[in-house]
Amino acid sequence: MDAAGIAGHKLVGVHRSPLTPVFSALQLGLHALVTALTVVVAVRAIVSAERPAAIVVLAGVFLGVYFLGARFRRNLTAARVWLLVLTALWLGLVAFVPDAVYLVFGLFFLYLHLLPRYWGLLAVTVATAVSVVGFAAHRGWSLGAVIGPVLGALVAVAIGLGYEALFREAGERQRLIDELLATRNTLAEQERTAGKLAERERLAQEIHDTVAQGLSSIQLLLHAVERAAPDHPALSQIRLARETAADSLVETRHVIAELTPAPLDGHSLSEALKRVARRAAAPGLDAQVLVEGDPQRLPMPIEAALVRITQGAVSNVVRHAKAERMRITLTYADDAVHLDVVDDGVGIDPVVLARNPSGSFGLNAMRNRVEQQGGIMNVESEPGHTAVTVSFPLEDQE
Repeated sequence: MDAAGIAGHKLVGVHRSPLTPVFSALQLGLHALVTALTVVVAVRAIVSAERPAAIVVLAGVFLGVYFLGARFRRNLTAARVWLLVLTALWLGLVAFVPDAVYLVFGLFFLYLHLLPRYWGLLAVTVATAVSVVGFAAHRGWSLGAVIGPVLGALVAVAIGLGYEALFREAGERQRLIDELLATRNTLAEQERTAGKLAERERLAQEIHDTVAQGLSSIQLLLHAVERAAPDHPALSQIRLARETAADSLVETRHVIAELTPAPLDGHSLSEALKRVARRAAAPGLDAQVLVEGDPQRLPMPIEAALVRITQGAVSNVVRHAKAERMRITLTYADDAVHLDVVDDGVGIDPVVLARNPSGSFGLNAMRNRVEQQGGIMNVESEPGHTAVTVSFPLEDQE
């Protein structure tokens, strides 16, 4: 049955299987076997048969029909009709010459793979009996005439069952490969999506901690100038600048752009925190920075996170707390570093303290930044006292 001779339609689903070379070898082996046996039948008919021409023609038709089977590889019903025609031609050859019984060995494989299992086994049994009787009709009964077809049938059944096992294994492997490829593609897509979301969140945090804070500070400073010099000749321009900064702050909150973390090269962490406190200083707000323990160089991601978290916490104090005093404490312990930002302002609304999308963007951004570096953040707040506490564990550096 040409390229799909053994199983016809069954091979369509496993053409990419690693076992495809095995199937191809079995098919080629069957083709070679059927061709060789048909040639032997034709040659022996020419040498010793009474009507060699008819036998040679019939053998040629048998071989031609056999190789026409490739046309029916995708249609199981047509393939079974083809097998019926091939069987009829074989029976005709058996009627003329006893050597034709050997062709049944090739038919065994076709019966087993084109017919349902039990029908295939029944067809093999009937073909074996026909072979024994047909050979005996020409040459008489003998032990070899019985054992030969029977052994051939047993070998064919054993090979056929082994092939089915290979076929099932190939199908299972192909299914697993398809699942792995689908899973890999899904994971790759999820990683790309997660990367995009993480980058967007990082950029949003950077904007909030830098541009938004700067614009907010500009607003506060300009507002302080307005109150300190209500008769200043440039008051209208100052007010316009403050309103422009306010509008820009609103727009900035919707902008997603990459910002570089505040540089720490050449400066200690405590100096960076003091610069943050100095920038936040305003009339009526006393800001202090305390460093406790033995300062040590921390991993750059943790130092950058501490600076950004301090900026966010201080920004909240300046904009919302109405505090008079604020203290930033950096504590170096043996196994951790702690940051505390404490103020005596009005406190934070309990609803805002809840971690949810509708809560404070600044607090949520700080929490996310802390968690990204494996730290812990706690917020305590009541009127007159608010404390933001952050801790990062440190690996043993000895």
